[in-house]
Amino acid sequence: MAESSGEKRSELRAYGLGERPSQGLMFVVSAPSGAGKTSLCTKLMERVAGLARSISFTTRPLRSVEEDGLDYHFITPEEFRERIIRGEMAEWAEVHGALYGTGLSALEKERSEGKDVLLAIDTQGAQRVKERFGQEVVTIFLFPPSMEILERRLREREADPEGEIRRRMAEAEREMRQWSHYDYVVVNDDFDEALEKLQAIILAERCRTSRLK
Repeated sequence: MAESSGEKRSELRAYGLGERPSQGLMFVVSAPSGAGKTSLCTKLMERVAGLARSISFTTRPLRSVEEDGLDYHFITPEEFRERIIRGEMAEWAEVHGALYGTGLSALEKERSEGKDVLLAIDTQGAQRVKERFGQEVVTIFLFPPSMEILERRLREREADPEGEIRRRMAEAEREMRQWSHYDYVVVNDDFDEALEKLQAIILAERCRTSRLK
């Protein structure tokens, strides 16, 4: 049985080590489309206790394999812009011609309950979250095994026309050049191994002495 955050804080106090702050951390995972980010994050949620998943808002069309409110919150461009104006987005960016963003209220709610939050967002969003929340954010960039395998994965999804696949491949090259701005990099050449590395990063960050007070 997993220990509650309260039990863990009590143990730390017993050793005179202080305790983790009541506000949870944010773990940002970025990757090119087709690198396996969604599958890894879904599995990570099953394996790590005390981790909440941030569900992004987007204006892109709903795919046949997706569910509104589970994979994304699908809204119109007008609704999205209204949320920006009202200051309801922790971050937002335009990616592949559609708007994507993280809702601020849900993020703050999970963190105020002491949960760490997993955000699967693009490089633009990752930069904005890091600028806004600073040391409360841990960033991870996920690489595909190779560009050839990435292209094959995109084609196997049969979700995009040829022009869109080419655009996503060009965008992938741009995104991968941003890796040095991240705290960690993981190559998804083996799913289970990549999953283990992501889990290890989260557990290690939770144990940092700099996070105890």
